[in-house]
Amino acid sequence: MKKNDFQELLASIDQAREIHKRKLKPGRTFKFNPAAVKRIREKLNVSQSEFAYMIGVSVNTLQNWEQGRRKPEGPALALLKIADTNPKIIFTALHI
Repeated sequence: MKKNDFQELLASIDQAREIHKRKLKPGRTFKFNPAAVKRIREKLNVSQSEFAYMIGVSVNTLQNWEQGRRKPEGPALALLKIADTNPKIIFTALHI
């Protein structure tokens, strides 16, 4: 790894640490409302248990998202955004 690339990597880690400590605001944020999770699942025409299995979460987690008790984060949020944009890609990617 080049020295400059390594320095950029260290700087990004420091920035992530500051964001985590809430001393710095993230450059971008993603918001998701509970109705969107249900709408995405219905767009795929699958049950809660099928959708939970597809995206690798428990049915309880999915129900909590759909009812607004919890919010999807990280990779789950990214996967939901992909499913919302292009539902067919989920079936293709997961070989369903």
